[in-house]
Amino acid sequence: MPLWQIYHPAGTYEDQASKIAFAEDITKMYTDLGLPAFYVVTNFIPLPKEDILVGGEPKLGKPFIRIVITHIAIKMPNEDVTYRRSTSRIDRILKPNVADLGYDWEYHVEETERRLWKVNGMIPPPWKSEAEKVWVKENRPVAYDGAY
Repeated sequence: MPLWQIYHPAGTYEDQASKIAFAEDITKMYTDLGLPAFYVVTNFIPLPKEDILVGGEPKLGKPFIRIVITHIAIKMPNEDVTYRRSTSRIDRILKPNVADLGYDWEYHVEETERRLWKVNGMIPPPWKSEAEKVWVKENRPVAYDGAY
């Protein structure tokens, strides 16, 4: 599962349309890699402006967006070219949804151990396996041999 936690000041991402557009862009990045759309979770977490401090100081001017991205479904090879490709994809998503809005932002990506992940009590099928192809087609978790 990719989990995107988007921390933002009140007054940004208030309308549902902007959140949906952002989440659709995020989801497309992962479905283009072959993952099921339902794996992608995007949480918009509004914070009072005075609760966002950068460098120990309240960030009261230009909105500051902090994004924490957690990857579980696929572990990237430890190669600079792979990391650059991944961050370039993220940057392309952030351009219309953050940068072009005039916001300041920062993000980081964490990779979590896949063996500690379950969906509806099931171990998700291996990436690009036949069972995962069923999950992609159905866009929901479906029992398979080895899921429990």
